[in-house]
Amino acid sequence: MTIWPHVITMPMYILLLLGIIVFFRKHYKLAAYFWLASLLTFPLWLMGNVEGWFRWVKILSVIIPTIIVGFSRIAVYEDKKGKVWDYLKNEKFLWFFYAILFLNIAEATMKDVTLGNYFNAATGFLLCVTIPFAPKFWKITMDSHADLVAYTTASWNFLYTTWNACFVFAESPTYFASSLCILLAAELYPIIMKRPELYITARVYTLAAHLLLRACFDIFPNVMDSSSWYNPEVLKVWGIINFILIVPYVFWHMWQLHSDKAQYSFRRIKSAA
Repeated sequence: MTIWPHVITMPMYILLLLGIIVFFRKHYKLAAYFWLASLLTFPLWLMGNVEGWFRWVKILSVIIPTIIVGFSRIAVYEDKKGKVWDYLKNEKFLWFFYAILFLNIAEATMKDVTLGNYFNAATGFLLCVTIPFAPKFWKITMDSHADLVAYTTASWNFLYTTWNACFVFAESPTYFASSLCILLAAELYPIIMKRPELYITARVYTLAAHLLLRACFDIFPNVMDSSSWYNPEVLKVWGIINFILIVPYVFWHMWQLHSDKAQYSFRRIKSAA
């Protein structure tokens, strides 16, 4: 098992991804038009870098919503007028982003089942169950960044990270190292900012950037091949650990909703009582 090249390439890629998050958070308008223009790279996808139904569904189910996130940020922050803009500004439209996150997890969960990674698949199902509801726990802010905010907790963010890493370890060992980079960048950014609610924004832009790069110029098997890391026993134990970790979180999450504490605990603010 050779890991020394990864000691160099993985930190470099994580730093690049952190820079991408910062850039697209700051430049909300440019973000919208950049991701719209990214669809013009479609001919490069046909050159063999995007193979199989899962990859096609994955890249389109990430890039198209990323475009819509961008234009929704413009609509809210600039208070745009018009039928389409009004629709994007409507609080109920936040359910669209909730649904995309739900489907993103669900499609990987179904793939986990086909791979026999059952405990991790169960973890994915419970992650879907514990996504904070829209629009109550989602919004686009009116500050200078016009952020898409989802009030996930730091625990949920971590569980998503370890679940997704386990999924990639099973589904595509060759790309595990590079995928781990995008997961770590999305995990680290809200920690650095001390704002767990920025996790979804960080995840959106790191995943979109990674998939676009893979679709156009798939360099990762050459610079970050991790196929030799695969171990079926590690995979099995990892999935079990993920499931064990999420079960108490599900109970906590449901209790927060039942006791009406979620409006405070999810947002990390003190109760009015």
